[in-house]
Amino acid sequence: MEASTPLLEAVDVTVRYGGLLALDGASLRVPPRSIIGLIGPNGAGKSTFFSALSGLVRPAAGSVRMDGDDITKASPQARARRGLARTFQRLELFNELSVRDHLVVAYRTGQRRTVWHLLRALPGDLVGLGGRPTKGEEEVVDRILHLLKLEGVANVPANAIGLGTGRLVEIARALAARPRVLLLDEPSSGLDAHETADLANVLRRLRDEEGLALVLVEHDVDMVLGIADEVTVLDFGEVIAQGLPGAIRADANVHAAYLGSTETHP
Repeated sequence: MEASTPLLEAVDVTVRYGGLLALDGASLRVPPRSIIGLIGPNGAGKSTFFSALSGLVRPAAGSVRMDGDDITKASPQARARRGLARTFQRLELFNELSVRDHLVVAYRTGQRRTVWHLLRALPGDLVGLGGRPTKGEEEVVDRILHLLKLEGVANVPANAIGLGTGRLVEIARALAARPRVLLLDEPSSGLDAHETADLANVLRRLRDEEGLALVLVEHDVDMVLGIADEVTVLDFGEVIAQGLPGAIRADANVHAAYLGSTETHP
């Protein structure tokens, strides 16, 4: 991993929901051009950690930083302007819009609004969709379509594509906002083995060819360990392991808490 200032960093972040301690002093570093995996059993605090990173939840203690600057109190919109984008576990596409139109809308909203605002908008409220595309806009959208191999469905409505393609469209939409750091919430949810392998290749290309930093929350442990540069494991809101995939795979605490103990019982 690179020793330079991380693009995104959480330091001793604690989140409480009333009397429930959802995240307890959790830390995470996201260097440039990296894939960071975040795994753990249900209820471990992964979604809460994502919400703290993206600005949807404010920590009770600790800090979130981008490029070394404290953004703990910054809004999701302000974080988006700094280059942070995210997807959501539940697939949210506008059925009547084509794949290309999803990217056009995200590109045109740019840094003014964030993806989660788009998800709450009515189709009639989507800004500027009827305008004629500029050359620069077409180049960006076409490049993303090519990168994610979506050219063949570019003009197909979202309600006519499969779940696997829909996951790629959601990632493409996030990319159209030109992020530097992309938070991916369960992107392989509902995908078969072939679709998951294709998705893993896409994520590698985003890191290696586009220079993005990715944070990946996933239940598919094998996928995470296969593509991540570093993995953080949560259990009951605490970080119980952090390191290279090989070390995580061999960690006794991880086996006991999440992957299943390696010990043989009578």
